[in-house]
Order: sequence, then C-alpha cells, then structure tokens
Amino acid sequence: MVSPDATPRPIDHVLLGAPHAPALIDREGVVDYAAAEDAVARLAGWLAALGLPAGARVATWLPKTRVACWMPLAAARAGLVHVPVNPVLRRAQVTHILADSGAALLLTQAARAATLEADDVPKGCRVVTEAGAGEPLPRSDADPDALVALLYTSGSTGRPKGVMLSHANLWLGAIGVAHYLEIAPDDRVLAVLPLGFDYGQNQLLSTWAAGACVAPLDYLTARDVVKAVARIGATTLAGVPPLWTQLLESAWPDEVAGQVRRLTNSGGALTPTMVRALRARFPAARLFPMYGLTEAFRSTYLDPDLVDAHPDSIGRAVPFAEVLVVRRDGTLAATGEPGELVHAGPLVAQGYWRDAERSALRFRPAPEGSRYGGTAVWSGDTVVADDDGLLRFVGRDDEMIKSAGHRISPQEVEEAATAGPETAEAVAVGVPDGRLGQAIVLVARGDAAAEAGLRERLKRDLPAYMQPMRIDWRTELPRNANGKLDRAAIAASVKEPRR
Repeated sequence: MVSPDATPRPIDHVLLGAPHAPALIDREGVVDYAAAEDAVARLAGWLAALGLPAGARVATWLPKTRVACWMPLAAARAGLVHVPVNPVLRRAQVTHILADSGAALLLTQAARAATLEADDVPKGCRVVTEAGAGEPLPRSDADPDALVALLYTSGSTGRPKGVMLSHANLWLGAIGVAHYLEIAPDDRVLAVLPLGFDYGQNQLLSTWAAGACVAPLDYLTARDVVKAVARIGATTLAGVPPLWTQLLESAWPDEVAGQVRRLTNSGGALTPTMVRALRARFPAARLFPMYGLTEAFRSTYLDPDLVDAHPDSIGRAVPFAEVLVVRRDGTLAATGEPGELVHAGPLVAQGYWRDAERSALRFRPAPEGSRYGGTAVWSGDTVVADDDGLLRFVGRDDEMIKSAGHRISPQEVEEAATAGPETAEAVAVGVPDGRLGQAIVLVARGDAAAEAGLRERLKRDLPAYMQPMRIDWRTELPRNANGKLDRAAIAASVKEPRR
C-alpha cells in the first residue's frame, strides 16, 4: 500500500509501477510503465522543441486519448502549465478558457478546431491537431510548489475560473488517494470522469502512484460503462451521483458487478438511499463516499466499514488535510452545531488564476486553532460533526432556501424525494414568495402520475415548512460538463409557484 508520508515531488515522477506492469489499457491495447514513461518523455521533448517560454499555458481539448492522458505529466516535464479543457465544452466556453488562461498552445482534433473562428483563439496561441514525438526529456527537477496546472471549474455561477495547482497539490492528492483507497498493483481503475475534472485527473495520477492500471473511457450511455467494466476486468469505479443513478438503473450481470472491489464518489454527497442501493448491487465492493472541491481537491472520505452505520456521512479528513467546522464569527463550531467547512493544509490550491478578487473571497487565513495555519479554503458548504467526529453535509450556503423563517437544505428535501420509488433524481429550488420569502419548488425526473404518491410520502417524512409548493416533472434533468446535475440551469428554468 502507498505510504501517506511522502515528500512532494514533481508530478511527472508519478509513474511508479514496475517497468513491465500495465499502466494503461484502452481499445488499442496495453501500455506498460516503461512504454508510458517513454511516451511522456517524448511528448515532453516535442513540447520543449516548440520553444514556448517556461510557465506558458498549454491547453488540451481532447477526448481520453493516450496523448490526453500523458499530457499532465509531459507538460510538467517541459516546464509548462497544463490546461485540460473538458471535451464536451463548446466554442464559447473554450474561447473563454483560452483567453482567460492566456494559452500559448491548443492541442485538439481537427473537427474541434474547425468549430473555432479566428477571433476565438488569442493572439500568439498556436492551434495544433496532432502531437509529435521529440527527443525524450529526463524527469524534471521542478520546485514542488511551482504552478503546473489550471483546472477550470464548471462555472455553475459566473464564468469558469481557473484553479491554480502546484506539483505538490497534485502529488499529495495522488499519494493520499492511492493510500486510503488501498489501490494495489493488480487493480484496474476504470476512469470515466472527465480529465479536466479534479478527481478525473486524479484517477490517472493515483492509479499510477499505486503502480496499478488505468482504463480511460469516454462513454455515451451507462450501458457503455457496464460493458467496459466487463471488458477490462475493472476493479475500481468512480462516479458522480447522477452517473450512479444511471448505473443503478442499468442491468448488471452478477458476475460483472461481483468483480468490482471499490466504488468511489465525487461531485456531490450520496444519499442514504443510494448508499443502500450501491451496497446491494455491488456486494463485494468497498464503498468510499467522499467530499471535495476543486480548490483543495479531496477534503474528506468515509471509511467503508462505517458506511452501513452512517450512510449520510462524508467522513473525516483525507491524508494531508485538516478539515474544520467554523461558525460565522470565525470560531470553531461545537459537536452537533452546523458550520462552514474550512479546509487547511498542503492540498489547498494557490488561488484563482488572475482573479485576486474572487481568490480573496474563497482563499482566506485559516481560523484560529488550525494546526496547519496559512491559507485555507472556505468552502461555503455547511456541515455538522457528530460525537465521533464524522461529518454530514448539510448544504451550500448560496443554495439554502429561506422559507417562513427557516433555513432549509435543498439536499434534505431531495433526499426525502428520492428515498421512494416515485423519482430517482430531484432538485429543490427556492423561488420568491411574498408570504414565505421563498417557496420550495421540487424539480423531479419522472411522470406526473406519481405525484400523489410522492406528496403523500413527503407529508409523512418532512415537516410542513419543508413541503414543496409545487412539483415540476421533467423527462430529463440537465447536467453540466462534469456530469453533475446543473442546479443553476434547473433553478433558472423554474417559474414562481402558482397560487
């Protein structure tokens, strides 16, 4: 098992498997660690030969090709800053990221490049549709605190912003996850999350830090994921809650579900109903509920041995992290008292790229009592700790619904709504109401014929002030580029409740 006591190194050193062990598997075949190291070295040599200045930003807008997988390491080895762009993004979003990052290079495919107009590409940015192979570069000796990547958030509010990550951020994130997930060299990790998503990229890095094999997958349907698990013999699978919902609705041969050893979660808290469903569908798998934010990567995880007894918990701090629950006045909250989750320690990113104003709002001095001190990420998320120190996610401060003098967590309403058979996905939205301040509208995936049953159950399970004023039924709910439910788009589509 990977030791959590690791001194940060340049991230291009993360290929730690045995030379002839498999490092990556795709439809083209298997790449062992020696060949992966050579591919990274030659891609880095090609980048270096382009003559870009040290620290220049190089963007990739690619599906999960081998080049896309090598690029986080190759750019680092060439002294450049990698900017992965989610391949599902379109022209306007890509244009913003290129301009905001000041990219000097965009590596993409010809079909994608053809969607961009001349004014979309910043002056001095070269667009390349095929990577080359140069003289191999040796492993770098970069300062672990040097900037090495910009990961752009999904931008649910405002335009996407680039989170600045150092070698140390990526290295410690990889070592920490490989340690607590107990990834072993014989594991095969199916990487379905976007590589521009923090945990998506970490799936590459943590797998390689453990000397295991990663299988990058672009999929269209949940059935594609089921087939890939069977095809490659995947032992580890990560997803965001909407993907887990789709996978639970898919048919799984028992022998395929039974081979999965490890399930991990990102991009939103699992509901107790989903936890129980995953435990039933994948009986041999250890389930790791996790909480994280791009500004500090992972913050907490729940030991799988505690999942059945605490299905609503997000656990305790991951390695290299200190997680505090803080009152509005900056003091530490007591057990059982809700407060803001504040994350301190070496996983904290370096701020937002060229955005001092927004950086100052999120990246602030750690509260008094922090053992790490320094700069911490103030998440804006409300959590509460129980007597055992286990944390439970309550909701985001900017999403809390204020109705009739109550502060209502959307997640609590959503968990109640999805706990029965009427709907598998729902989002609770607060809309202006002259009498209540805000009224609750529940947007649910499913058929309006189920509303009577849902309302009857909600009246039994929730107090009167948490009852939805209206339920809007949709055949599908929109998702953002990282596969999460697009809460901002759903909220924007909701009109004020009828009286």
